[in-house]
Amino acid sequence: MKRILQDNSGVALIVTILIISLIVSLTLQFNISMRSDLHAAANLRDGIKLGYIAKSGFNCALAVLREDASEGNVDSLLEAWADLKTLSDNSGALFYEGWFQVEVLDHSGRIQINKLVEGSQYNDTQRKLLTRFLKSPEFGLEDEEVENIVNAVKDWIDLDDEVTEGPGYGAESGYYQGLDKPYVCKNAPVEFIEELLLVRGVTKGLFYGTKEKPGIASYLSPYGDDGKININTAESLVLKAFSDRMDDQMVEDMVAHRKDRNNDLSDPNWYKTVPGMGDVTIAEDLLDASSTNFEIVSEGFKGAMAKRVTGMVKRTGSKCDILSWKIE
Repeated sequence: MKRILQDNSGVALIVTILIISLIVSLTLQFNISMRSDLHAAANLRDGIKLGYIAKSGFNCALAVLREDASEGNVDSLLEAWADLKTLSDNSGALFYEGWFQVEVLDHSGRIQINKLVEGSQYNDTQRKLLTRFLKSPEFGLEDEEVENIVNAVKDWIDLDDEVTEGPGYGAESGYYQGLDKPYVCKNAPVEFIEELLLVRGVTKGLFYGTKEKPGIASYLSPYGDDGKININTAESLVLKAFSDRMDDQMVEDMVAHRKDRNNDLSDPNWYKTVPGMGDVTIAEDLLDASSTNFEIVSEGFKGAMAKRVTGMVKRTGSKCDILSWKIE
């Protein structure tokens, strides 16, 4: 028995194995940690690169807008800023790794939602425009729903706390504070178009659209201070909302007229030269042939990674001021 207790060779072997196992475990853990740090550093590096690539696309679009301003004050979808596909397709040649895709969206071709109200009163021309727009069959709204939404948008923007009535009903803070997650009515101009999601009657389906129906978001803008819409760049649903007498065929003919480079689009009343539209009258204070407010969306790519830069730009003459800026 004494001899067995004095034999420690087996214990030494076990201790050695435990130490080796611990060293191997620590080494593997250190290796994993180093690899994680390496990947994180690489992602950070690529993220920075993508940000600069996207910003490069944004600045290229700015340069195109400035150049366009020097060529005249008429804007249409036939101009370089409206089709930057060639620039995007060739952007890979500008970088060692990566490329960008950039597009310019004309907000001057959209309905200026804040011009619906002047002080605490309706701008009647803008009210009729927005009402006709929301009554488009594509949105699938009943007449009563449209009237309620228009009134609710007015109440969101106007300066008072009086609920707008007739026809339909608007909504002030009394309604919004009764919701499960209460908030107050803004009673001020819309700053970002997503604010409309807070307005009674404007659902996510109506705002963003569904597989079957378009959304209203891409036809409205919080930017602009005169209520005028560039007839040369407005979407078909906006064109149709210009007058009660507009029909789908007229809109198609107007779009075809705009695509013909031989046609003069400098006078916004060119629509009267379109066959069948000689008797149609559109309110003069709705029409323009030039654009001021643009949204630039530039996305940088490197392999499977991407980063987007979105900015709103106000162009005055050849000067472009950035109104808002977002990196995603």
